[in-house]
Amino acid sequence: MSSVLYDTPGPKAKVRNWIYTAGFLVVLALVLWWALSLMAEQHQLDADKWTPFVTDSQIWTTFLLPGLGETLKAGLIAMVIALPLGALLGIARLSDHAWVRIPVGTVVEFFRAIPVLILMFFSSALYVMLGTVSSDLRPLYAVVTALVLYNSAVIAEIVVAGIQSLPRGQTDAAKAIGMRKGQIMTYILVPQAVTAMLPALVSQLVVILKDTALGGAVLGFGDLMSMNRQISANYSNTIATMLVIALLYIAVNFTLTTLASFLEKRLRTSKKGTGAMVEADVAEVDAGGAAGVGKAP
Repeated sequence: MSSVLYDTPGPKAKVRNWIYTAGFLVVLALVLWWALSLMAEQHQLDADKWTPFVTDSQIWTTFLLPGLGETLKAGLIAMVIALPLGALLGIARLSDHAWVRIPVGTVVEFFRAIPVLILMFFSSALYVMLGTVSSDLRPLYAVVTALVLYNSAVIAEIVVAGIQSLPRGQTDAAKAIGMRKGQIMTYILVPQAVTAMLPALVSQLVVILKDTALGGAVLGFGDLMSMNRQISANYSNTIATMLVIALLYIAVNFTLTTLASFLEKRLRTSKKGTGAMVEADVAEVDAGGAAGVGKAP
């Protein structure tokens, strides 16, 4: 079936696509064979490298699960703060008042341009200078602070793009019935833009969870990524440990994405239902109005 963006391939195109697919699979198989051969030469496929994850529960209770808990804690705290803060910054960027729009835009562009790793270093140094946070909690505070500053700026841009993607008629219709700018944002634009923003927001939440690994790598934060060093020191299985940690990250992010997709479908379904009810009400009003007109003398 052809469309504006896609033409149904003909016989020759189908053969060519099959050849490309077969070629890609062959190359992928060769790369996997080369990687496994290299791992085997380095004795990374030996059973003693992998069996601890199955036979030794201590590797989970002492390292992996506590590290996963720290990762989730830092990520969830950063999400809870960054989401509303980013929404407020995004709405402020659309303000009609220049004294609000310009400073907020400067802040958003500033923190969006700085790498998260640098923000973590600055945050850690700041907490050391202030001396108000204990050394045990300092890595967590630095990681959360950096993630909030960077991701709230990115979320602000997502909010701006989501609101601006709505048809101009939504705002014009709201103004026509006398709604103020704050009411238009609260009751008209933001609720409709949530569905459009949700895929991008979910991607950014996944980025937040993954970026906690930077704190484990450079700040001594006891997250899932940092457990690689401790497990490798005890079991001498760096490759196996990294693969297991990667699978845990994949499982967590896949769960987050699945929940967000379910929520997006529910939002779209509820909005369709609401639209149907509104159209039915309008039809009844129009019918009543027409009947009233017919009865008028």
